[in-house]
Amino acid sequence: MEEPLEIPIMNDLTMVLGDIVDFTEPSAVYGNVKQATAFDLKSVVYVHRIKLDTIKGLSAFCEKARMQAAISASFHYNNVEIVESGALATDLPSPDVVQIANNLSNLGQINNKEDISTDVLPRDQVLGEDGVRVHSMVLPGLPSSTTGLPSSTTVYFSGPQKHLVYGLKKFL
Repeated sequence: MEEPLEIPIMNDLTMVLGDIVDFTEPSAVYGNVKQATAFDLKSVVYVHRIKLDTIKGLSAFCEKARMQAAISASFHYNNVEIVESGALATDLPSPDVVQIANNLSNLGQINNKEDISTDVLPRDQVLGEDGVRVHSMVLPGLPSSTTGLPSSTTVYFSGPQKHLVYGLKKFL
């Protein structure tokens, strides 16, 4: 190859995606959807304990912007697993992963039903009452962040003949 390969490096997630899936917390949802809409991105909101006023506000905003947003009470996927990795073995699972697991729990859906027996314990942790599995790995080759938080977090959803992956790579 004679020409240099130009690969853009961006620190803004909204600039590289076509859709945004929000697992954060109710106080951040409106701003996240507003920012995604400004960049002409579709939003899927999957947040535990979101208030009806926030839903009404999002609905009005999206209608005015002529943009769709989906607020999902529950996914139709039966299995959920969170995998995080980082260079340091501090506080595993990380606070971010615990928050994501809590947001995915207590929605009236038991996750990982086939794998919930206590006869065979998981290698890592099960968070929430609904069986969200969390696998935390230490990978010394990854760049370490100043906060000690994981460099990579991926949420896997699966069901019969279905598989969906949401990932956030945050190499700091």
